[in-house]
Amino acid sequence: MTIVKRILIGLIGLIALIIGLAYLMPNHYGVIRSIEINATPDKIYPLIVAPKEWKKWSVWNQRDPKMEIKFSGPETGAGANWDWKSESQGNGGMKILRVANNQAINYELHFEGMGKPSSGALTLEPLGSTTKVTWSMIGSSEGNLMMKLFAPFMDKMVGPDFEDGLKNLKAVVEKA
Repeated sequence: MTIVKRILIGLIGLIALIIGLAYLMPNHYGVIRSIEINATPDKIYPLIVAPKEWKKWSVWNQRDPKMEIKFSGPETGAGANWDWKSESQGNGGMKILRVANNQAINYELHFEGMGKPSSGALTLEPLGSTTKVTWSMIGSSEGNLMMKLFAPFMDKMVGPDFEDGLKNLKAVVEKA
């Protein structure tokens, strides 16, 4: 019986340690990546302002071609919305909140079970004949114990997806 007690006490201690560490983790996270594309903003903007166009360059859509996507609202711009269901990429949705023609889009992103939505943006900065495209996202893990454990690793988890998505966007735009 003492071995069972020790194992139980050890498990309780481990759970308490994990919970304690989670409360010490930061409440906010951020991810930002950029790429330079050999095109003017007006060639890039249509691919980021229309949810249906994301399938051409988003790594999440490419990883799961069977992803179920439901579009709602306008086809482009503020209010354009899409929700998805995916066995490999999770279930969630994105809504474009604000747009600045040929300059930027701001969106809200949510995943089932991940707590509060994240805020993201794609910005286009003209640099002569090229455009710097910056993809950023910030969020809060406040009030979600599981998300607090993930928050310090969000840049390493999501950053490569942003990089690959931007590379795909560059390839699509420069091929056209």
